[in-house]
Amino acid sequence: MKELKEIREKVKDFLKKNEMDYERIDIKKETDIFLEDMQKGLEGEPGYLDMLPTYIPMNDGISSNEPVIVMDAGGTNFRVATVYFDDKMNPVINDFAKYSMPGIKEETTREEFLKMVVEYLTPIIDKSNKIGFCFSYPIEIQPNGDGIPLRFTKEIKLDCLIGEPLGALILEALKAAGHTDKKIVLLNDTVSTLLGGKAAYAHRNFDSYIGFILGTGTNTSYIEEVSNIEKIRNIGVEYDSMLINIESGAYRRSPSGKMDREFDQLTKNPGVALFEKKFSGAYLGGLSKVVLKHAVEEEDLFSESFRELFLQAGEITTIDVNYFLRWPFGDNLFADLCDKTGQLDRITLYHLFDCLVERAAKLTAINLIAVIRKTGKGHDPSRPVCITADGSTFYLLKNFKRKLEYYMEDYLIKDLNLYYEFVEAENVNLTGAAIAALAKLHLI
Repeated sequence: MKELKEIREKVKDFLKKNEMDYERIDIKKETDIFLEDMQKGLEGEPGYLDMLPTYIPMNDGISSNEPVIVMDAGGTNFRVATVYFDDKMNPVINDFAKYSMPGIKEETTREEFLKMVVEYLTPIIDKSNKIGFCFSYPIEIQPNGDGIPLRFTKEIKLDCLIGEPLGALILEALKAAGHTDKKIVLLNDTVSTLLGGKAAYAHRNFDSYIGFILGTGTNTSYIEEVSNIEKIRNIGVEYDSMLINIESGAYRRSPSGKMDREFDQLTKNPGVALFEKKFSGAYLGGLSKVVLKHAVEEEDLFSESFRELFLQAGEITTIDVNYFLRWPFGDNLFADLCDKTGQLDRITLYHLFDCLVERAAKLTAINLIAVIRKTGKGHDPSRPVCITADGSTFYLLKNFKRKLEYYMEDYLIKDLNLYYEFVEAENVNLTGAAIAALAKLHLI
């Protein structure tokens, strides 16, 4: 038992030496910094969180039995469907189809992207004149419902669309194909998640709502008073509150270690999406490889045979990390490697990966606690803040959710007396996009 404890302490000492340990992260201090970033973003200060207005109001009433065409551009798939809400306001999804996300494998031109979108929509284009487009990338929403992509994350290669009015381009392409009189509204996937979760739990009495995604990337949305959004003070808005897309994956001021900085330089866009590069699904595997590359050079962490086999391993994905944590003796890359080198290597590797997951949970807690504090809600335990969470990394990464809830409980509830509840809802991106198209006062 003493030897096992010593292994864990060696792993923690290695991470501490490289500023990659979770223990050095002060949740109270870092939450205050995150909140400051949010406020500066609402004021329009450059270099802080984007805090993008959506111009989508929090309407409680939407029309029933009115079909809407919806699209969902994600990190891997591009989904289309039609959605309507029945007399009991339950979402009904029809005509569902899933395609490959343009730009996932190679750089795609604007013309190629638009051609694909028209092809994807053609089978259902006559089902409605309203289109809700959930776009899972940083996008600046316009008051008329259009959206201008700011950058692409998750290693998607669609830089040709940056700075372009995406909704107008799609409508022009549809018109050229003979489909006229269409209206479209764009929104981010976290905004769709918030709206879809609110609709799914309409029978519950929550104090406020947050949309949170941790899958290929990460992001957060919440409800803000329009009077607090300083950067749109001169824009006439006809409602009191709207959804804000934080773009939390791009947060710059979280604690960074030696391997964070090294890994960032290996990605497609160095200096971009720094927060999500520390723990989201598209990046955790690559970061783990960089951490492990340095760990095998330490004299007393891994065996020489492990080092030699690891250096021949090639790319490492988040799936590889998760499979090992779930099945250390299973049929997976790292379990097979440890079968050849010894049990001590297996224990060391488990502790190393688990510590990175713990750090991921602590960083995520900082994000969510700051957002809950910003809402000013959640003081009544019978009416907590509803966090609709989506994404495979959130639900499937071994030990992540348990560790996250520990930090949420320890600081948010015990110290701040603020209450929350995680909820899960199906097809939130599709239903949320439909709600936006039905609720939006103005559609392009």
